[in-house]
Amino acid sequence: MSEAWRQPTDTVRHVKVHVRLFAAIRERVGAGAVELELADGATVGDVWAALDLGTEPSGLLYARNRAYVDRAQSLEPGDEVAVIPPVSGGDFRLSADPLSVDAAVAEVRDDTAGAIATFIGATRARSRGRDVVHLEYEAYEGMAEQVMADLAAQLLDRHELCRVAIHHRVGRVDIGETSVVIAVSAPHRAAALAACAEAIDELKVSVPLWKKETFVGGEEWIGQGS
Repeated sequence: MSEAWRQPTDTVRHVKVHVRLFAAIRERVGAGAVELELADGATVGDVWAALDLGTEPSGLLYARNRAYVDRAQSLEPGDEVAVIPPVSGGDFRLSADPLSVDAAVAEVRDDTAGAIATFIGATRARSRGRDVVHLEYEAYEGMAEQVMADLAAQLLDRHELCRVAIHHRVGRVDIGETSVVIAVSAPHRAAALAACAEAIDELKVSVPLWKKETFVGGEEWIGQGS
């Protein structure tokens, strides 16, 4: 892409922001971060147009200084804006190394817990009629852990849990390897099981994590708008 969109020459533009890019959008731009100068009074919603990437994809979200915000949110000089494609789908941990189920369970053990429920997600060899080679996960690090912690706090309150742990891989995850481990402890099994199921469902729609599927013959970012 040309440098023109990164450094506008319009002298009216003087709100400089740092923009983080992820997944398919990062690949289109060719960089994980760019600096933009926008007109005074610009909002978060003006960032997409300034990137000059064509029609804005459906389901796009924005974060300002690592918190989700509405598109109408005003920008201040020095803000960090994350352009977040629809997410695919610790102690809240992102790890480039193999995950340990035992470690997640150990983190939620509690003398008041009568049950521990776990969910383990793994890379399968076939998906949507295609032979999968491997998956690759990308995260907005810093914000992803915070959103996972917020999710855990909601679950703790809603289900009267003891503890929650969420560990997720980043980078390449080969066939059969574990991509996510969720462990939940509670006084009673019904609460632990319900919270564990809710945790993985919410993880897929709220945490800024993206999945690229490499299959025989190609690759694709999985998720609406990717």
